[in-house]
Amino acid sequence: MLATIKKISRHRLSWFLLLLSTLALLASGLYFQYGLNLQPCIKCIYIRAAFAGILVAALLGMLAPRQSVLRLLAIGLWITSAAIGFYHALALVNIEQTIAAGGFSSCALFAEFPSWLALDKWLPSVFEVTGSCGAVDWQFAGLSMAYWSMLVLAAFLLTASVVLIGQFGRISNNPYR
Repeated sequence: MLATIKKISRHRLSWFLLLLSTLALLASGLYFQYGLNLQPCIKCIYIRAAFAGILVAALLGMLAPRQSVLRLLAIGLWITSAAIGFYHALALVNIEQTIAAGGFSSCALFAEFPSWLALDKWLPSVFEVTGSCGAVDWQFAGLSMAYWSMLVLAAFLLTASVVLIGQFGRISNNPYR
């Protein structure tokens, strides 16, 4: 089974599907911001940056999926981005629940990206904070956007972990197997 997972990760199609799904999620986030006028908070921006990290990982994996070093680097970036995004989505869900219970919670008003990755300065239309945390303006099936983001990022994290474990599988060169 591990060998099968490793074989799948060595094909561009699997990385392209990751790229396509992440691109669709980023596009839907931008539609919510510009089409439905739902302004993103700091946590939303960090979640968006995590999805962008997964997108970069997918591009890296598509570059040369048969090269072990590049593939492992892409999987590492995928896991790291999904974990950071999951952390921020979970924090946002906790803020929403605190506010819904009548409590008070706030978050930063400006993104704190490192100087070497100033996404809010390079692409302000995508990564600039324009909203405040805790407002549940949109729901689907009774769950907020933050909750859906948390679920999607958990699925990405689980999938990336399985793909990483699959890299320990040994692909047989025996044509009779």
